[in-house]
Amino acid sequence: MSTEPTPTPSPAVLAALEQVSTATITTQLMARGLRNAFLQGLTYANPARPRLVGRAFTLRCIPAREDLDVLSVFQDYDHPQRKAVESVGPGDVLVIDARGRTRAASLGHILATRVKVRGAAGIVTDGALRDMAGIERLDLPVFSAGAAPTTNLALHHVVDMQLPIACAEVAVYPGDIMVGDRDGVVCVPAHLAEEVAHEALEQERLEEFVLARVEAGNPLRGTYPPDEATLRAYAEHAGHRSRG
Repeated sequence: MSTEPTPTPSPAVLAALEQVSTATITTQLMARGLRNAFLQGLTYANPARPRLVGRAFTLRCIPAREDLDVLSVFQDYDHPQRKAVESVGPGDVLVIDARGRTRAASLGHILATRVKVRGAAGIVTDGALRDMAGIERLDLPVFSAGAAPTTNLALHHVVDMQLPIACAEVAVYPGDIMVGDRDGVVCVPAHLAEEVAHEALEQERLEEFVLARVEAGNPLRGTYPPDEATLRAYAEHAGHRSRG
C-alpha cells in the first residue's frame, strides 16, 4: 500500500461539506459507485453538536486479553490509546474501530476532552462511550453505537493508529473525510471530496427549488424528479439568484 500522505481537502471543500446533508453525500457517492459509505448504527452523543466534518485519524482495537489488559496499563502514558489521543491534530476526527462491540466503552469523557482541547473536529466510534453525561455536555461532535460504563480494557486492546480500519463495517482510511449530521456519519474518500462537495451543493440547491414547488402544490410528476421544464425553470431561477 502506498505510504504517500493523503492530500488534505482545501478549507473551501470542507466548508462546502459542512453545508450539505449526509443524505445528499450518500447519493453523490452512489453515483460514483460507492454504496457502502454510511456507518450504520451510530448516533450523535451531544445533542447540541450533531454536525461533524473533518479528516479521519484512525485507531484500531482487537479483542482484549486478560494477561495484557489489566488496570495497571493505564499508568503508561505511552499506552496506544493515550498516544493516539495525544497525536490527534486540529481538524482531525478520531475514528475508532471497536469491532462494533458495545459491552465496554471505547473512550471516556477525560480522553474525549483531551481530543477536543487538541483542536480535533470530532470523535466517531462503532463501540460504546462511558461517562456519557459529561460527553453530552462536551462542545465536540461525538458519534457512537451506545453507552457502557465498563472500561475499555475489559473488551478492547488498542493496537495501532493511522492505518486503514473498519468502522461500522465501512472501510476508513487515514485522511478520508468524515461527515456527520442527525442522520448519521458517512465516509468520503479523500480523493473524491472536492467533486462530491461541489456536486452535493448543486444537488441541494436544485432540491430546495423542487421542495418549494412541492410545497406550493405541484404534483411529483415532472417535479420530482425534475423534468426538462422544471430544470429550465431552475436554471432561470439560479441565473436570477446569481445576478442578484
